[in-house]
Amino acid sequence: MKLKDVIKNVEEIQVFGNTDIEVTNITSDSRKIKSDGMFFAIKGFSLDGTKFINSAIENGATSIVVDNSVDISKLAISNGITVIVTTNIRYALAIFSCNLYDNPSNKLKLIGVTGTKGKTTSTYMIKSILEKAGYKVGLIGSIAIYIGDNKLEDTDRTTPESYKIQETLDLMVKERVEIAIVEVSSQAMKLDRVAGCKFDAVLFTNLSEDHISPKEHKDMEDYFNAKLSLAKLAPIVVTNIDNEYTKKLPDLLPNQNIITFSLKNKNANIFGKDLTPSNSSVDFTLEMNQQEERIHVSIPGEYMVYNALGAIGISSLFNATFEHFKDGLSNFKVFGRSEMVPNKLGLTIMIDYAHTPSSLESILKTVKPYTKGKVICTWGVGGDRDKAKRPIMGEISGTLADYTILTCDQARTENPRDIIADIEVGVKKVGGKYTVIVNRTEAIRHAISIATKDDIIVLPGLGSDLYIEYMGVKYPYNERTVIAEIIDEMLAEK
Repeated sequence: MKLKDVIKNVEEIQVFGNTDIEVTNITSDSRKIKSDGMFFAIKGFSLDGTKFINSAIENGATSIVVDNSVDISKLAISNGITVIVTTNIRYALAIFSCNLYDNPSNKLKLIGVTGTKGKTTSTYMIKSILEKAGYKVGLIGSIAIYIGDNKLEDTDRTTPESYKIQETLDLMVKERVEIAIVEVSSQAMKLDRVAGCKFDAVLFTNLSEDHISPKEHKDMEDYFNAKLSLAKLAPIVVTNIDNEYTKKLPDLLPNQNIITFSLKNKNANIFGKDLTPSNSSVDFTLEMNQQEERIHVSIPGEYMVYNALGAIGISSLFNATFEHFKDGLSNFKVFGRSEMVPNKLGLTIMIDYAHTPSSLESILKTVKPYTKGKVICTWGVGGDRDKAKRPIMGEISGTLADYTILTCDQARTENPRDIIADIEVGVKKVGGKYTVIVNRTEAIRHAISIATKDDIIVLPGLGSDLYIEYMGVKYPYNERTVIAEIIDEMLAEK
């Protein structure tokens, strides 16, 4: 596509150079630039993209985009390179990417899923139900990118950069995907990653205290408004009216079709009741469209019923039936979400992504009534995030778990011992039995060494993460592999 066609639909840009050149690829990563590429030199949170312009040109970039805070006279860009200056570089990246790939979101049905908790599980539930209904479905989320059963790649963030989204949607169109599901974070909205996307429906699962920090959202209002901005992009929104924030959507979005779900309000469009939980699944009765059916969900917990109700609401927009709901929810799994880990000792070990007070409370309340022995909770919380939740989560684990092992999570740029000290305040307050083992592998080893087959080891926090981040470096770390290796060592020592 000619550059002059790529740069359409964005106002307030200045162009220096030839626009009659070809553009074949767009990226903000100089290492990924190919011949006839367009490089976006973004000044991010930790890296300044303008420092990689020459590298991008060496790799094939023929056009460079910078924001208007950059003095291009000081960049020493070689002759023959077209330079574009814009007032909002991330928005321009999204729109130019839409243009280059000929707006693929217009060629399939697009579902956005947002919320504090349940985004990932909900996307997998929607995918499972819609596939039972006969659709070819694509998924872009925090664990991986899929087309049908084919995993294209693993991912390390909830929502990819905008150029990656458009490139992937274009591939999905070429692969005849009918419905694509995108997991959308609040940061993605603030950074315009889905700008230009045409959403057909949005699921807003819930909102709770999280992501309040200098690097994310200054307060809950800012957090909520970021999530709400996604809901404003779709004509149909499915929302949870049992949550203090998401219940506001019918009033805040009067011109959109709002479909509500609930476990408490029978006036909701989709209502769940009569829950029958176990430590591995949950059954409930679904009331919808004057019909009742019993639904089995193959992951435990009341919160999984909420996820199921939201997924049902979205799927129903695409003519999914009660049979599709039942078939799609009865036997699905999500990597890192209430994931049971098979092991040679026959222990009950669960990996989960719980990293907020409400999610930790939910997972512990789910497993405790159905565990004959002890609940051993081995966990920490992420650094550079809301510190106020740490003692609260300590109280929850100290109260609900029989034994708490405090350890390192995604420390990021904080000292793990400082994070653990904040959690300890809550554990001590309720008199919970606990120990501190900073090294996560050693903490897991201790949990396994003291567990019996009547106990359950709960490992909240990392979930699907396959790394541990410390001081800006991500070290490979797979809890499943760690568990297997520890048990193999224990068996070899016997």
